Amino acid sequence: MLGGVEIPHALGLWGHSDADVLLHALINALLGALGEGDIGTHFPDSDPRYKGIASTKLLAKVVGIMRRKKHRLINADVTLIAQRPKLSPYYAAMRKSVAQQLGIAESRISIKATTTEKLGALGQGKGMAATAVVLLRG
Repeated sequence: MLGGVEIPHALGLWGHSDADVLLHALINALLGALGEGDIGTHFPDSDPRYKGIASTKLLAKVVGIMRRKKHRLINADVTLIAQRPKLSPYYAAMRKSVAQQLGIAESRISIKATTTEKLGALGQGKGMAATAVVLLRG
């Protein structure tokens, strides 16, 4: 799962939840911008309630925090870091999914990917990472 979209591939990501690294990076960026800590503070992997949970449900909880604090998302920029699979064919579906979850226009969501040019564990296909930056208005 990436951005709430199932990406077919022989290998998958492992995590306490569904391991959607795109949404986890987005959640962390939102929580950070709100001054609310990080994903592990709100949804610890030691809590069995979050075992196997869809990251879309975690994002919905964070959107609730954002609304309670009377903030709104202006835009979000997410970069996936992975050697494989090739992710560009899924950008549109991921943007649509993320925009729907956040309740904003797709034009305010940027999703892109880069590789490490086969360097390190990510370049050897042993994992995936993501970074996200958000702009909120209070």
